[in-house]
Amino acid sequence: MDAISLIVKSIFVDNMIFAYFLGMCSFLAVSKNVKTAVGLGIAVTFVLVLTLPINYLLENYILKPGALSWLGEEFADVDLSVFSLIIFIAVIASFTQLVEMVVERFSPALYNSLGIFLPLIAVNCAILGGSLFMQQREFPNLGMATAYAFGSGIGWMMAIVGMAAIREKLEYSDVPKPLRGLGITFIITSLMAIGFMSFSGINF
Repeated sequence: MDAISLIVKSIFVDNMIFAYFLGMCSFLAVSKNVKTAVGLGIAVTFVLVLTLPINYLLENYILKPGALSWLGEEFADVDLSVFSLIIFIAVIASFTQLVEMVVERFSPALYNSLGIFLPLIAVNCAILGGSLFMQQREFPNLGMATAYAFGSGIGWMMAIVGMAAIREKLEYSDVPKPLRGLGITFIITSLMAIGFMSFSGINF
């Protein structure tokens, strides 16, 4: 039940887009078409679910102070946390390359529509933010870290797909000329963020 609560909280309360505004560059640029948004959302979720648990294991068994004590008492004082950021990014970049190759092989149309934003998953701050939040919140086990990764990915995908659906409808709306494009998109994003704030009072 704790894992389910964490997933729900990650989707609605701690949403990467609407609570922390992480991954906004891809969110604003790719949220013009629902199909493309779904593809990117799945890719981001996939990378999160794979990289965050690996970074959790690296953090708890290699990087943080005293993590190497399993090698012997002489390693109990070793602190490799200074390398955390570099290693987290390396893991994320590796899996992003894997996702890029898979998408290019099995869905060339999606690969072409995502363009530069597919390899830029490697520097998507929502994915790195997930690993840094994992480090900060000190989840008790690998299962909880994985649940958090899944919930964060689904929350990010829900946000970008919702925005894409709204922007598709706006194509047929009479939006004032000065607000067309990013102007109305920023307004809608802020309104959606306010809407998601209503979940913050829920007791999980």
